[in-house]
Amino acid sequence: MPVFRDQLNRSVTLSGVPKRIISIVPSQTELLFYLGLNAEVIGITKFCIYPAEKFTSVTKVGGTKQLDIDKIRWLKPDLIIANKEENDRQQVEELMSFCPVWISDIFDLNSALQMIIGIGDVTDRIQQAKALCAVINSRFDDISLPLATLNVAYFIWRKPYMLAGRKTFIDHMLQICGLNNIVETERYPEIDVAALNLINPDIVFLSSEPYPFAQKHIEEFGMLLPKAKIVLVNGEMFSWYGSRLLYAPEYFEQLMKEVMKN
Repeated sequence: MPVFRDQLNRSVTLSGVPKRIISIVPSQTELLFYLGLNAEVIGITKFCIYPAEKFTSVTKVGGTKQLDIDKIRWLKPDLIIANKEENDRQQVEELMSFCPVWISDIFDLNSALQMIIGIGDVTDRIQQAKALCAVINSRFDDISLPLATLNVAYFIWRKPYMLAGRKTFIDHMLQICGLNNIVETERYPEIDVAALNLINPDIVFLSSEPYPFAQKHIEEFGMLLPKAKIVLVNGEMFSWYGSRLLYAPEYFEQLMKEVMKN
């Protein structure tokens, strides 16, 4: 039986090429369909919104952190694709009791590309995965950005306010944009209004996900941080680490041109 290694360096043993795959991570769901696994993907989460036509037709198995374990068991998958950060550890361990689970661990572009190759390998789509990585690498190599020495605060949540900190994939994407993450704490720290006034960023990015920041929040943050430029950003471009990476370089170029305008 074939044995694979996931990004936690765990052995994942399959009985053969997987024919019934459940993905519990939105960006990896999109990747699986990009790799051509249309018939094999039989279960996704309610947050796996891409591709749109698959979202409407494939069975939903709950949310990324609130899975319907009984439904997953009923679907009889032969492979489950998960992520260390996005999924609940206890639930993932329960899934492991009846199905092989391949787990990703993403913190920068390189680990995202390794994930794509790993999923390509475990699903027998290695050539398609390698071709995708080659295009992603090429587009990031060709990225053209203005020189910036700006400090940024990237908000992912409201009530409480939460920021993307160091050792996150978002932080690495900010670095690629030439920006300095003003938050030195790791992961996703909470911050109160008093601390907000002290960090004094040049730019505030309000992400479209997981909290759906919108135009109405620009005024709120403008009052809290009057010296900062407040910008709404597409969170998928900063935090989705599958095939959506194809579009991130062009988005970053356009975003930074806008940011650098007076």
